[in-house]
Amino acid sequence: MSIGHCRPPATPIAVAVVVCALVAVAAGQQQQQQRFKGGVDLVSLNVTVMEGTHYVPDLEEQDFEIYEDGVRQQVTFFSKVPQPIALAVLLDTSASMETKLETAQEAATGFARRMRPGDVMEVVDFDGQVNVLQEFTGDVAALERAIRQPMANGSTSLYNAIYISLKSLKKARARSSEDIRREAIVVLSDGDDTSSLVAYDEVLDLAKRSETAIYAIGLRGNDQTRREFKEAEFVLRQLATETGGRVFYPNAVTELPKIYDQIAQEIASQYSIGYTSKNAKRNGAWRRVSVRMTRPGLVARTRQGYFAPGSP
Repeated sequence: MSIGHCRPPATPIAVAVVVCALVAVAAGQQQQQQRFKGGVDLVSLNVTVMEGTHYVPDLEEQDFEIYEDGVRQQVTFFSKVPQPIALAVLLDTSASMETKLETAQEAATGFARRMRPGDVMEVVDFDGQVNVLQEFTGDVAALERAIRQPMANGSTSLYNAIYISLKSLKKARARSSEDIRREAIVVLSDGDDTSSLVAYDEVLDLAKRSETAIYAIGLRGNDQTRREFKEAEFVLRQLATETGGRVFYPNAVTELPKIYDQIAQEIASQYSIGYTSKNAKRNGAWRRVSVRMTRPGLVARTRQGYFAPGSP
C-alpha cells in the first residue's frame, strides 16, 4: 500500500490548466519510472529515513550519499513520490496462536483497509502447511474475508511461508512501468519454525536476491515463551535487517494495531533511489550497500546489499 495520506479526487477536474498540469506530472512520473527500471544494471533502493522515532519524508537528493563496498556512487534516479505496493501479509495460525489470532486478524484487516488504488495484497496463513488464502488483489472486502478465515491449529512452517511469498511476489513483479510497485512482506509469528521443508539458508538467499522488504512481528509473550523463541527471534531480525525492513517484538497482541500502523507509515515515507554501479565486474558477487545522510541527526535504512550480475 502506498499507504499515503492523500487520495485522488472522486470527480473530474474541470479547470483546463489544472488538467494540463496533472497530465504533465503523470507523464514525467512515467518517464522517471521507465528510467528507474530501464537500466540493465541499475541498483534500486527503497530508503527509510528517521530522526529519532519520526519518519522524515521531505528530503532532497543532495541529502543522500550512496556507497557500494565503500565506494561512493552517482545517484541516477531519485523520487519521494509514494509508489503503489505489492504486499504479502503472513499470519501464523499454529496452535500456539489460538488465544491471539482474533486480535491479530483484526489488526491485519485494519492494514488492508489502508490500501490505495493501485495497491495489491496477498494473504497467506501458515501452520503445518502454507495456504494462500487470497492471491494478489486490490479488493479490500476479499482480503478481509481471507484474513478472518483461518483457525489456529498445528505446527509452524515459518520458512516455507516466507519462501513461498517471495516466489509469488517475484511472479507478480511489474511487466511495465505503469505497474511498478514496491514489494514487501509483513510476517507475524509467535514461535520457532518446527515443520518447514525449506532450509533457512535458502530463504535468506532468496530474500537477499529480491527487492522485497520484510517486516517481521515476533510475539514473544511471557518469560517462558521468550526462552523458547530464540531461533525465530534471530531469523526474523536477520531477514528484516538484510532486506531493509524492520522487526518488532511486542509483549502483547494488543500492540499489533499500532505496529501495523507504523509499518504503513514507513512504506508511505520511503524514498526511491537508483544508481548504476561503478563496479563493472559481472561476477555474481555480493556487494554491500550503505546510505549515509549529509544532514546530522538523520539515520537511513535500506537493504544491505545485492548480488552483482553474472557473466553474460
